[in-house]
Amino acid sequence: MPRLSEFEAIIRRNEPLAPYTWLRLGGPAEMLLQPRSLEELSAVVKRCYEENIPLRVLGSGCNMLIRDEGVPGAVLRLSEPAFTQIRVEGHTLHAGTGASVSALISAAAREGLAGLETLVGIPGTIGGAIRTNAGDRAGDIGQFVRSVEVLDSRGVPQTRGREELRFGEHASNLDDPVLLSVEFALERDQPDAIVRRMRKAWISRKARQPATFRAAGRIFKDPRGLSASGLIEQAGLARTRVGGAEVSETDPNYILIHPGTRSADVLRLIDLMKVRVHERFQVPLEQEIAVW
Repeated sequence: MPRLSEFEAIIRRNEPLAPYTWLRLGGPAEMLLQPRSLEELSAVVKRCYEENIPLRVLGSGCNMLIRDEGVPGAVLRLSEPAFTQIRVEGHTLHAGTGASVSALISAAAREGLAGLETLVGIPGTIGGAIRTNAGDRAGDIGQFVRSVEVLDSRGVPQTRGREELRFGEHASNLDDPVLLSVEFALERDQPDAIVRRMRKAWISRKARQPATFRAAGRIFKDPRGLSASGLIEQAGLARTRVGGAEVSETDPNYILIHPGTRSADVLRLIDLMKVRVHERFQVPLEQEIAVW
């Protein structure tokens, strides 16, 4: 009997994952599931842990790479309406983790709630943004989080209050199997002032990123007190190419994806960047892009 056979209504077996990711690379998922309700999601999570089936959550796939061999186990997508709702109550924004960051920013701006507009131009879902504390020098998403609702390994909802949460540079301590929803505490401001800051942040962010759509964002974290982009550039790696994968000249901490690229090309280029920077500066680069 196939694994997770009781969920056939929401399961796709041997489903190609490349179309669900930013880079359009990589192999299939053994099982791709899109639960339609919290009850269905809870049941899937519980069953996966009971049967020791690997479980992952796929958002918009904007800063990740799927290996050519594909992904064993279950991959969840929280794309149904039960997980993408956004609502405002006073100064609080409630958002499902399957909603996009852009939808979150737009909802806040419409209601005259300030803070999140500095994140404009950051792709992905709210779940991925919270888990990795998306942001830059202008601010990060974690500073506005009041609480996060999660599912534990038994499929039981739990709430992580602000006192339990830790957000660092492109990192958080949220290691629960599934993030369900987030509460943001924001301040009111004039909508036109919010829009002005949004435009400024958009222009600044786009100026720093490669013009091409198909670029793997931020391959490495910045070492303490240093710039990963600067180290890669000084190591002479800009425009270095392996197969169809090329180090961006605009920002060497991005990899451009040319036609015919395979995930293996990107992985070999990442390894080359690590080795060259370490040889030149004795600085280890910590990977930021997720690899499945």
